This record gives sequence, structure tokens and C-alpha cells, in this order.
Amino acid sequence: MDIIDLVINQGVSTGRLTKIILWMLPQIILFSLPAACLMSVMLAFLRLAGDNEIIALNASGVSLYQMLPPVIFFSLATYIASGFLAIYGVPWGNRSYKDYKSFITKSKTNLTIKERVFYDEIDNLVFYVNSFSTSEKVMKDIFIVDESNKDTTTTIVAESGMVTTGTTPNTINLHLNNGTVFINEPNSNKASPLNFITLDYPIYLGDIASSSAGREKKPKEMYLRELRSSLKSEDTKPSKRNEIGIRLYEMFSIPAAIFILGIIGAYLGSHVKARGRTAGIIISLIVFLIYYISLMGSRYLCEMGIVPPVIGVWSPVVLLMIISVVFL
Repeated sequence: MDIIDLVINQGVSTGRLTKIILWMLPQIILFSLPAACLMSVMLAFLRLAGDNEIIALNASGVSLYQMLPPVIFFSLATYIASGFLAIYGVPWGNRSYKDYKSFITKSKTNLTIKERVFYDEIDNLVFYVNSFSTSEKVMKDIFIVDESNKDTTTTIVAESGMVTTGTTPNTINLHLNNGTVFINEPNSNKASPLNFITLDYPIYLGDIASSSAGREKKPKEMYLRELRSSLKSEDTKPSKRNEIGIRLYEMFSIPAAIFILGIIGAYLGSHVKARGRTAGIIISLIVFLIYYISLMGSRYLCEMGIVPPVIGVWSPVVLLMIISVVFL
């Protein structure tokens, strides 16, 4: 929804949208790989069963177990690809997306202005807008508090205004109309008012690149080494420790689940009597939905602290393993 708002209401360029989609692709692909692996193997065996080729192979003395090596090879290749995405691709994409979103937020403040919400993304600056026109980029009933100067605090109340490009690097300009400026000087309880008809108020955004690099990373943005070090650190809060544990174990549990789903697909495709790709797709999606619900449920239990992450995250994999052994 944030991306839709940036594109439709704020007019983000196609180039920036392409970068955002590129950085989201690893997580999207990792999410779809379990269903893709299961569906591809199942459809292949469903076609063999539909053409009675499995019966011919069985009559020739070729069992299902002898048909499994190509499936295992394909599932193993998918396992390696998904492991690479989980360990390297997803953290890279999430980190790049968050850094880029922070850059857009700080370089184009009007992208994140919302009505009746205090905006405090810029250091030492808070401002409030009662109404904001996304089409005309006009703000109305503006309240600003600027504490960037250590010696004074500047408070501005204006009837209307808009954000324009700054005249110097890493700055934006607030063009305000019909308002009053209050300057609180140190060691003084009084504020000096100054009325204005129009006012161009520059705001320094700081070093955008350094602020993005120095911000605290979320678990889904951390690489394997960072997750392990954060998990061992005594300064990590218990709530965040659960999130880190979930993210760490999912780097290995999701690829393992993808491998097992490929094996399950071979059994389902060879034993389902219904013919046609539609039936295979529907059954594959049902199996994937069962796995996904168990994954989300175990993740919720881990986040609530009811179940340890190492147990909760691996529970769906154990369930798939039991199903796979029973089927085979």
C-alpha cells in the first residue's frame, strides 16, 4: 500500500519504482518457491500418470523410488537457490529498500506528509499539517517546531504552504503564507513573535547517506553473521531476540521445506486420479496453503513468546517430513 501511495498519489518516477520492485524480488521469489517447486514436480508426474506412463514404467519393473533421483536433484537445486536467497538475497533487498525509502523520505518530505499526523522524520524538527492536497501539494493550517539551533527554538504557525526544492544540497524549502514566527531565546520565558505574509524557511536534512547507514537494522535486514552476533549479545531485548531467532532459523527451515515439498509433489502427482493441470494446480495450492498456515501460526507463537523460535520455526518442516514419509 505504501508503494501504491507513492506511485499514484505522489508521482514516484518509473526508475525509482523499478528499483523498489528489484529489491522486493528476492523476498517475493522466496515466498513463491515452495508452491512453485511443489507444483512443478506434481504437474510433471500428473502428466505421466495421465498418459499412463507411470503404469507402463511400473509394468517394466521401474518403481516410484527409481523415479525419485531427478526429483531429488531438482528439489536440491531449488533448495540451494532458496538458501542463497534466504541468507543473502532477502536481507540485501530489504536493507536496500529501507535505505532507499529513507532517502526518498528525507529528500522529498512532501511524499510522507499526512493530514493530522505529527511528522518527525527529520532530526530536531516536528511539524503538523491539518490538511494536505496530494494533487496540488499544498498544506493548510501548519504548525512547526524547529530545534536544530541549540541556542533558540523556533515555532511557526502558518495558514498554508508547500514544500519546494532547497537552494543548497540536502536542504528543502518550506514556502509558508500568512503566519507568525515565535523565537524562544535561552534563559527567557518569552517568545518574540514576528508576523509574515510569505516566508521561505530552509530546512537542513543532514547527511542522508550516513543517516541511512547508521540507522538500526531490523532482523529481516540482517545477514547471517549479524543475526548470530545480535542473538549472542546481552544488550538485545527479549522481544527482539525472538524476532532475530525466527529470522535466523527461517533462513534454513524454509529451504528445507521447499526440498520436502518437491518430494511430496512426486507422490501426489503419481497417485492423484484426476487428470489435467487444473486439478494439479488446485491440489498443489491446497498443500502449500496448509504449509503456509502452519508457518504463520508457528511464527505467531514464537513472536508471542509461547514457543521457542527453534521449535516453532522447524515445526512446519517436521510436519512436512512426516507427511512425506507416510506418503512414500
